[in-house]
Amino acid sequence: MQKKSEEEGKKTAVEKPVSKKLSPAEYEEKVIELAKSGLTSEKIGEKLRREGIHPKEHGKKISKILKGKDLYVNSDLKNVQSKLENLDKHFQSNKQDKRALKDKERIHGKFRKLKKYFDGN
Repeated sequence: MQKKSEEEGKKTAVEKPVSKKLSPAEYEEKVIELAKSGLTSEKIGEKLRREGIHPKEHGKKISKILKGKDLYVNSDLKNVQSKLENLDKHFQSNKQDKRALKDKERIHGKFRKLKKYFDGN
């Protein structure tokens, strides 16, 4: 039997990012800066967590900050709208694609329903 060297047996632990402390004003500035770069509130939260900034520690929701500055974009609407735009672009160059036509109609209906729902609230 061969013995394993000590180095082979050791496993390295993945280190989590250290939580950064920001003042409430700095936190809001960071959120607004990321929103202006085109990110939705969900993507802003992910990016902040990767940087070690935890939104829960600041007590104010990202969407509330963005609504206060009129930068909030509903991510459900944005995602469905981008999907619809991609289908439109595809259908322009592929007129014979019947499945794409059906998907385009289905997604357009979904978009109308979401728009009606969110405009009503």
